[in-house]
Amino acid sequence: MAPSPSIVWLRDDLRIADNPALTAAVDRGGPVVVVCVLDEQSPGARPLGGASRWWLHGSLRSLADDLGRAGGHLTLRRGAAAEVIAALVAETGAGAVYWNRRYGALRDVDAALKSRLRADGLIVESFGASLLHEPWTITSGSGDPYRVFTPFWRACLAAGEPRSPLPAPASVDGLTVPGDALDAWALLPTRPDWAAGLREAWTPGEDGAHARLEQFVEHGLPLYHRRDEPAIDATSRLSPHLRFGELSPHQVWARVHAGLSPEAAANRAKFLSEIGWREFSYSILFHLPQLASINVRRDFDAFPWQEPDPETLEAWRRGTTGIPIVDAGMRQLWHSGWMHNRVRMIVASLLTKNLLIDWRIGEEWFWDTLVDADEASNAASWQWVAGSGADAAPYFRVFNPVLQADRFDPERDYVRRWVPEVDGPEYPRPIVDLAASRLRALDAYEAVKAAKSAAG
Repeated sequence: MAPSPSIVWLRDDLRIADNPALTAAVDRGGPVVVVCVLDEQSPGARPLGGASRWWLHGSLRSLADDLGRAGGHLTLRRGAAAEVIAALVAETGAGAVYWNRRYGALRDVDAALKSRLRADGLIVESFGASLLHEPWTITSGSGDPYRVFTPFWRACLAAGEPRSPLPAPASVDGLTVPGDALDAWALLPTRPDWAAGLREAWTPGEDGAHARLEQFVEHGLPLYHRRDEPAIDATSRLSPHLRFGELSPHQVWARVHAGLSPEAAANRAKFLSEIGWREFSYSILFHLPQLASINVRRDFDAFPWQEPDPETLEAWRRGTTGIPIVDAGMRQLWHSGWMHNRVRMIVASLLTKNLLIDWRIGEEWFWDTLVDADEASNAASWQWVAGSGADAAPYFRVFNPVLQADRFDPERDYVRRWVPEVDGPEYPRPIVDLAASRLRALDAYEAVKAAKSAAG
């Protein structure tokens, strides 16, 4: 008797190779239904921002093509995921459901669905696919989660080599099930179409991810010791591919341990520690699913954030602050959906410290405009800069954007690329006095310390 169909429910794992859920379904035998659900209804679901929606469209189109070549079919459905998957089980007579784990608030949806389907007699399995180590396996000697990166990453490295990537299935016995047309999801911007810069900069999909990885290994990793210079193409730009799971960290780990030039090999450990920061962010998210709205350090609940002046906030968003490296970063973001990491810290520091605007407002803007807007890394990084997060930068560390530019963009190549009018009379004066606003930020932090002390 032939096996009943298996359902593979894809989320942030839009790839065929090194996809444990897909591999398990193929290995079980029988027809395979591959489904992706656009879920904006389940408790804890956060609708995607505009740039992420653009990326998702391209990634799903690429995945559908890849599955088609392997004999499979991608089904698209929209709605509360638990109900969609349960209905698909009934519709197809599936006997097994497989997915790869996620780690934020939506894991409660997954756990409830797993219990429900198992009670109905189905095989239901979930797998680790998006992280090198599951968050609950990396804990301190006392069994608590780490709050400081260095010992966390040391523990990860001591936990042993990550597993090897799984090969792509040779073929998928695909079962075609009716679903939505991708265009019906209306993920792409149309009026206006602001995505020209994104199309110029990125190739969503599994093939694009591996091409980007190879380009980085050959050209970027040898220069990675200069990663803080935004005018140099020395960073990986793998973040959106990792965010949508077109590439797994296991594949990245394996690739940078094979066939590197001596110059690239010298930078491998530092690059992998940046993969470690992604792991650390997910560990924080796992233990605090509301990371995008709740301070990790609860004493920051007393921080005296200022009501943002609309014109000031808009100047920050559009890159017209009169502070060149900040404006360059915000314009790079607006044009390409991405910003150099060093510059992300600078623009975030200006917003949260010099302007005393709540980090959540910045996080929301990045969520809407970044192609790599990630529920763990985006929120954790904003909290790190603001001082409210795990392993946060000391609050008195206020990035001086002028000094940062002098140090990391001394020839002003990056600034001039994105702010060509920087030396002209039309360039605006700074919207804030950096020295005076730094002192104001330090006074605000003293108020937080005083409130914590008074509370005992």
